[in-house]
Amino acid sequence: MTLQLKFSVGLLCLAAATALAANTSAPAAKAAAPAAAKPASAAAAAAPSLPGLTAAQIVERNVQARGGLDAWHAVTSMTLTGRMEAGGSANPELPFVMKMKRPHKSRLEIRFNDKTAVQVYDGANGWKLRPFLDREQVEPYSAAEAKQAAAWDEMDGPLVDYEKKGTRVALAGTESVDGHDCYQLKLTLKDGQVRNVWVDGKTFMERKMDGEPRRIDGRLHPVSIYVRDFKKQGAVSVASVLETQVEGVNAKPHKLMVEAVALNEAMDDALFAKPQRASAASARK
Repeated sequence: MTLQLKFSVGLLCLAAATALAANTSAPAAKAAAPAAAKPASAAAAAAPSLPGLTAAQIVERNVQARGGLDAWHAVTSMTLTGRMEAGGSANPELPFVMKMKRPHKSRLEIRFNDKTAVQVYDGANGWKLRPFLDREQVEPYSAAEAKQAAAWDEMDGPLVDYEKKGTRVALAGTESVDGHDCYQLKLTLKDGQVRNVWVDGKTFMERKMDGEPRRIDGRLHPVSIYVRDFKKQGAVSVASVLETQVEGVNAKPHKLMVEAVALNEAMDDALFAKPQRASAASARK
């Protein structure tokens, strides 16, 4: 799942897309031996010093850096086109198209071995078609997938209009992410789920966020989504690279690369209805 999991452009939904790609023909990743915990004093010493802003002030600056509330409210639909890594020794790059429409609708298509996988969500129900896994029938979302889709934060991400979404935000501290000093925000969603988002202390763009935990070798592993290379699309800024890393697993991160963004295209609601097997491949045109 958000894919944006989880996801500034529907990160959580794009994260789900990355997870779907990773489940194609790649060998199962192996869990690494648990790393020794760092002493609390060492962790505290490593925390960078940043101006003392409140969580609300950090969110306000993040939204402004990404274009502002008015600009995001004016976006009614978004199409992302690009490639995602599938993992494994060959690590092929799979073309994808992601369509999002307010309120809360999404459609993801991924091409693999001349077949098209489809995931759709109409705002209440979701379906998936995964022919590359020899599953030729349209299947409903599992309970876990439905929960993840319901928690997805629309195309504008988790911080825009967070109060209207029923989310509580608290400052959890500061941390260095890829050499950048960041504020760590703890988000408690309406359904009680907790996510963390790391916001750059200089640019106020997202640098990292929690993804949906992944079960490997019988254990749930935390997932981190690194957000890179924001680009201006009209009046808003959109991340063009998302990198998903499963903690405690000996596997390379999976990258998702956005190559084109289209805003406010007309989209028929039928795109987000239960897909028909015969027409799934043609819907992406």
